[in-house]
Formats: sequence, C-alpha cells, structure tokens
Amino acid sequence: MYDLMIETQFAAAHQLRGYKGKCESLHGHNWRVQVTVSSDKLNDIGMALDFHDLKAMTVEVTMPLDHAFLNEVFPFTEINPSSENIAKWMYESLKKKVESHQCNMTSVTVWENETASATYYE
Repeated sequence: MYDLMIETQFAAAHQLRGYKGKCESLHGHNWRVQVTVSSDKLNDIGMALDFHDLKAMTVEVTMPLDHAFLNEVFPFTEINPSSENIAKWMYESLKKKVESHQCNMTSVTVWENETASATYYE
C-alpha cells in the first residue's frame, strides 16, 4: 500500500456560530491543508497518482474558500465553518475526484495555525 500526501494553503475568515469565546467574533486564518490518499497499485511508470494532479484537485476544491468569508460559502452557510467541518467537506469533495484516478481518500487535515488542526477520515 502506498500513501501520498500533498499540502496547500488558503486564507479565509470565519465566525463560529453559537461559540462562547473569541472565535465567535469575525477572525481569519492562513489555513494549511494536508490531503492523504492511498493506492495498492502503481501505473506503468511507477506512480500511484501524480502529486501535481492531486494538488490541482485540492486547489480546485479550496479555490472558493480562498480570501472568502467562510460563513457565506456553502455549505458553511448551513453548518459551522469549524476546522472539523472544513476537513470533512474537503474529504467528501475530493473523494470522487481521487477515486477516478484509482486511488482512495485516506484523510484531510486542516490546520488553523501551526499548533491546532482537525483531521477527517472514514
């Protein structure tokens, strides 16, 4: 089995609805995203998935979030734009794209800052 991981970043603001504390106020982060996929097969040139392709898929998913107020971007108009919910949404958004390349989603980790992250996996 092979695991492949890429990282990317986006900048965005959010407010946590119903939260009692500083994060209830509008604030922003330079979010870091780690995407990990797995495969038990390699193609004829010895690759499971080109890192460039995985990064492009991830950037496509994060593009609507970059420099946005997340509370105004679906589905975060309906659910809190917490790190946990962002990680799950990204995982689900990437899953079909990755599977079309004969790989499986393993996990998505979303970092709010250098010391705090949330990971989603099935």
